[in-house]
Amino acid sequence: MPQRALDEPTISSQDLTETERTLHVGRDRPIRISAGHRILHHDGKCSRPHGHNYAISVAVTGTLTEEGWVVDKGDITEVLSNWDHRFLVERGDPLIEAFEGSRDGDAVVVLDQPPTAEVMGLVLERRLEDALPESVSDIVVEVRETGELAAGERL
Repeated sequence: MPQRALDEPTISSQDLTETERTLHVGRDRPIRISAGHRILHHDGKCSRPHGHNYAISVAVTGTLTEEGWVVDKGDITEVLSNWDHRFLVERGDPLIEAFEGSRDGDAVVVLDQPPTAEVMGLVLERRLEDALPESVSDIVVEVRETGELAAGERL
């Protein structure tokens, strides 16, 4: 005897456009990028060029699209991957000229503020705001620089 299809409650198109949901990308398995940086005006060792294997997680809140999701995960990872294997510096850093002089100018990401984990999270949030649909109401990016340093979660 063939099995019957189970009748599930229906979701109206109004439910899709009015009910907000949150998509978590990288919460349990963070998105990993490798990037270098330095904090130009820092008094400690972070003023030297160095790199990290960053672990990034993103939470995106919004109403569902016609496709049935808040956003396509690929749209998020595309924005984050633009920083993978790049060197992040603050505008005015002499390293910008050094990279350009060595024909590696495309390897540099120039930020208006020091490339700390906190600033990186904010900049990535703004980039995602520009890339994602208007149905998104909130984006939180957490950037984990080391096992003991993470920035981005809002209280």
